Amino acid sequence: MAKGRILLVEDDNALAELLVYNLKREDFEVAHTADGEDAMLLARENPPDLVLLDWMIEGVSGIEVCRRLRRHPETANVPIIMLTARGEEADRIRGLETGADDYITKPFSPRELVARVGAVLRRVRPALAGEQLAYADIEMDIGAHKVRRGGATIALGPTEFRLLRHFLEHPGRVFSRERLLDSVWGHDSDIEPRTVDVHIRRLRKAINDGGKADIIRTVRSAGYALDSEGHA
Repeated sequence: MAKGRILLVEDDNALAELLVYNLKREDFEVAHTADGEDAMLLARENPPDLVLLDWMIEGVSGIEVCRRLRRHPETANVPIIMLTARGEEADRIRGLETGADDYITKPFSPRELVARVGAVLRRVRPALAGEQLAYADIEMDIGAHKVRRGGATIALGPTEFRLLRHFLEHPGRVFSRERLLDSVWGHDSDIEPRTVDVHIRRLRKAINDGGKADIIRTVRSAGYALDSEGHA
């Protein structure tokens, strides 16, 4: 199973090939583009787990791509690591203030980049650090296949368990029905997107039993997110 899906936005073909090779060797799935507009389209159609974004790309700059991804609901919480030769403090601050989660100055070693990618993903995807997931008052023991909310055990079917696990691995992220189908049911699934709504209702009923606050947020025309301020 892949460690995560990476979108690499880099117009230096030699560097891009080197990074793709090293990331795939560490079991990451990698999509690559050299174009800012294409990067935004790819990220919105199928949000990655992390974006590696070169600042100096042709057309729309990396800093503008970062700004726009942060404005879009489906990519607002996707971690972004900026890659750039601009090492001045003012540039680093500008990149971070625009929404980047980390900043790597060229030249850098592939080993350093892979380590930084892993560190950022561990912060946003707790499952990479172990078999215990938690968000708000929900706890999941992946190995034992158990879920608790507020200390009380919750009975979930296999699909609802996988669905909740996916949300717990990406708290706050908005996922469309199509993305959930792809991530939870798999690429070859012939299930209709509306089936996701049925399982969301089942999951809500189970985890909200006893009048607990709804922790799954519905985002009109966008999808669903695990959110401690969620509502039906």
